[in-house]
Amino acid sequence: MSDRFELFLTCPKGLEGLLIEEAVGLGLEDAREHTSAVRGMATMETAYRLCLWSRLANRVLLVLKRFPMKDAEDLYHGVLDIEWQDHMLNDGTLAVEFSGHGSGIDNTHFGALKVKDAIVDKLRTPQGDRPSIDKLNPDLRIHLRLDRGEAILSLDLSGHSLHQRGYRLQQGAAPLKENLAAAILIRSGWPRIAAEGGALADPMCGVGTFLVEAAMIAADMAPNLRREQWGFTAWLGHVPALWKKLHEEAVERAAAGLAKPPLWIRGYEADPRLIQPGRNNVERAGLSEWIKIYQGEVATFEPRPDQNQKGLVICNPPYGERLGDEASLLYLYQNLGERLRQACLNWEAAVFTGAPDLGKRMGIRSHKQYSFRNGALPCKLLLIKVLPDQFVTGERRTPEQRQAEREQAVYDQAPSEPQERKYNKNGNPIKPAPAPAPVIEQPRLSEGGQMFANRLQKNLKALGKWVKREGIDCYRVYDADMPEYSMAIDLYHDWVHVQEYAAPKSIDPEKASARMFDALAAIPQALNIDKSRVVVKRRERQSGTKQYERQAAQGKFVEVNEGGVKLLVNLTDYLDTGLFLDHRPMRMRIQKEAAGKRFLNLFCYTATASVHAAKGGARSTTSVDLSKTYLDWARRNLSLNGFSDKNRLEQGDVMAWLENAREEYDLIFIDPPTFSNSKRMEGIFDVQRDQVQLIDLAMARLAAGGVLYFSNNFRKFELEPNLSERYAVEEITAQTIDPDFARNGKIHRAWKITAR
Repeated sequence: MSDRFELFLTCPKGLEGLLIEEAVGLGLEDAREHTSAVRGMATMETAYRLCLWSRLANRVLLVLKRFPMKDAEDLYHGVLDIEWQDHMLNDGTLAVEFSGHGSGIDNTHFGALKVKDAIVDKLRTPQGDRPSIDKLNPDLRIHLRLDRGEAILSLDLSGHSLHQRGYRLQQGAAPLKENLAAAILIRSGWPRIAAEGGALADPMCGVGTFLVEAAMIAADMAPNLRREQWGFTAWLGHVPALWKKLHEEAVERAAAGLAKPPLWIRGYEADPRLIQPGRNNVERAGLSEWIKIYQGEVATFEPRPDQNQKGLVICNPPYGERLGDEASLLYLYQNLGERLRQACLNWEAAVFTGAPDLGKRMGIRSHKQYSFRNGALPCKLLLIKVLPDQFVTGERRTPEQRQAEREQAVYDQAPSEPQERKYNKNGNPIKPAPAPAPVIEQPRLSEGGQMFANRLQKNLKALGKWVKREGIDCYRVYDADMPEYSMAIDLYHDWVHVQEYAAPKSIDPEKASARMFDALAAIPQALNIDKSRVVVKRRERQSGTKQYERQAAQGKFVEVNEGGVKLLVNLTDYLDTGLFLDHRPMRMRIQKEAAGKRFLNLFCYTATASVHAAKGGARSTTSVDLSKTYLDWARRNLSLNGFSDKNRLEQGDVMAWLENAREEYDLIFIDPPTFSNSKRMEGIFDVQRDQVQLIDLAMARLAAGGVLYFSNNFRKFELEPNLSERYAVEEITAQTIDPDFARNGKIHRAWKITAR
């Protein structure tokens, strides 16, 4: 065989430029970039060195042959022509990978099969011995790439992908591949910072991939030093003596690197479930003396080992895939920006993000950005110098002011000179007054964000006196007042519940997303609410019982007050919270009219109206709903107010329940869903279609002189005119709209119905 070989090094898309620099540094000659690959010439020693030392490549492919190919027969004979007995034993194991299409090969499985057939036919003995297929751990892994009519047949020297270093046996939900993590560290300047003795901190370290890769770079440890199985291990062209020499050199370099004083490398992770897996990964990598992992939130992240230490803060924040992630991610980025400004002055930072718009919300500018791909997801690496003139605040500063701030920052962090001690009249030393804490400005709201904050504060002030007079602490403070900010915002005591309405198709999704982030940034400041108490949901157009379906499973309830009663709301688990705020006037009306009456609450949901009726002195309450979950919730609401007695909860289909009921009631409330097709009921309920039957059944249960209140939220609902012929019907919608819903008079419609 030749002393020089053609090599293909594959890599994730976007890493080609970094890989070619690394590969040339390791000895690759005549190097050229390709999409997701680098090509060049090398000796066997360089090929081994690339396998051992490349931090960025996925695979090292040694080209065995190139040949033109017009069809499947050309493919078969081109592979058959190789002296395969020089590469593997007759009874060895084999795996074939095929990429590309054309020349009559449109199916990669068919192409791989033709390659396998040629190799097996070449090596089959008269006794019937022949290679077998082993896709997991073959003796030889062959790759054929078809490129514009040319077949490139290669031997995979790496075996399993080189990103699999072997230390990460445990990983989190969205792991970053090791070679991508190494590329991000290199782009972030970590090799330079490490050479200068700098520190490294990851405030969202997961299972520690950045930490381990950073420590291996700093300690001069070959990334694949601990790998035992290679693609060349059973290859007949393998040169064990040469490999042993290179491996021993790498072992010696690692030993020398690890013998140096460890750099300060620390990881912090909020999820306690990831702490031990991360520590286990560090231990498997042999880097326990260099890396420490602690549990901690980003908001309390404090990376500095001492006042004079500088270094790199690096992290890969979550991208957000679940309902309500917008708020938590925005505040995560804001917290990260705050911690960088407060605790990492004069450090460098690198934020790898799949949501670059959120990166702009950190309140600090990036001086450079690089594009990467994390699998199929386009991402950005934001490089930041944590200096005052990079902070984005509400105050515009002149260049002279910025220079003064930089000089002051350097002065503030310099070791202080010894000060002369002062003593009081008793001879005891007087402690100097503590230096005032530095004032860190909050990130400046965008123009739109400030406008939105102003509107919230205006609404809050306008509702203030009414809220205090009525004794409520849960109400709507904003409902798409400004069309470009399409959301509803409700206050529940010291929590904020945000429902983002689906934007019309005519609105650019990027603009809608940017406005949402503007609003989320403004909400905590405008309403003086902690960021952690903002819950965001997206409300699409609902059908059936979708609005009641479970969205999460946190099971966390918040107690709120309304008109002298206490009610439980759940802000996270369902699209609705367990309390329809717009029906507050109806509940208060029921409370005032319930004294001594028998109250029936149909489609009762969490029975908040029943609680009000009991508060008003109802003789008894009966609440009917099909959902056991909501009846359990209703039971808790009643118990919370001491109304467990004389308050009956009935599970069942309301229509069927009414048909079988015989009792009479003095006060009835019906607030039906627009549509329901629950598996636990017979047929389908449609409020527009079934209203007459429903009201007739309910009126049959109404005692003489009694009142039935009927309400619903279906915007297109029309009450059947013939009901007015049999009953006294009065629309009272205007009387059931409180000031917090005054802008949305169509939020619901309500009627008072009595016997003629």
